[in-house]
Amino acid sequence: MAATDKVRILVVGDSGVGKTSLVHMICHNEPMLNPSWTIGCSVDVKLHDYKAGTPAEKTYFIELWDIGGSSSHKNSRSIFYSPVNGIILVHDLSNRKSHQNLRKWLAEILNKEGKGIENGYYDDYDPEQFAGNQIPILVIGTKADLAETVKKETLLSRMSSIAEECCADEINLACNQVKYLAPGSSNAVRLSRFFDKVLERRYHSSNNLQTSQSPVVDRRRPAMHYSKSSHVD
Repeated sequence: MAATDKVRILVVGDSGVGKTSLVHMICHNEPMLNPSWTIGCSVDVKLHDYKAGTPAEKTYFIELWDIGGSSSHKNSRSIFYSPVNGIILVHDLSNRKSHQNLRKWLAEILNKEGKGIENGYYDDYDPEQFAGNQIPILVIGTKADLAETVKKETLLSRMSSIAEECCADEINLACNQVKYLAPGSSNAVRLSRFFDKVLERRYHSSNNLQTSQSPVVDRRRPAMHYSKSSHVD
């Protein structure tokens, strides 16, 4: 397989929402028994069959870049934001604030080359800012098992906003139960469809220009991209 047959998908969200456990379950189809906090960024890889079952089927590497959510690293993590071929926004279904903060995460990524980096802050996410941006997005709510006590109408209103603004699919799951991503399940279908969308834009789109949003894969990887420390993210 050619070295460039891969895409980079950022996995972002507040510290403690379960990004590391989510990435592990997606890539290894098993729960992570002792998840740890992520310092900087950790990368895991999944093989994905693009347009599986069709004549166009082809296998690609999906690189999932688990970005540490600690606010203390806010001004330095932008080094992981280019190139970016897709974004997974992760929030804790039992934590309303983590969902509200997804807009700030999206603004941080979209403004990675703007004044927010230079001055140590990021503007709030503006839906109009995203209007011309075609990076595929998936919204994933974790800890569904803990969120069962949340009133259904409150949960639904919380889920709908940012996904609708970004025209993104949503998945709700618990990272300690593989049944939520069982083959053929609605969640698994949505996840596969998202990966296909990322690959379609990166490799199969007639408008696939080599821009800062979808450039040739960068092979220069600092070792810290793959390092982890010892606390849960």
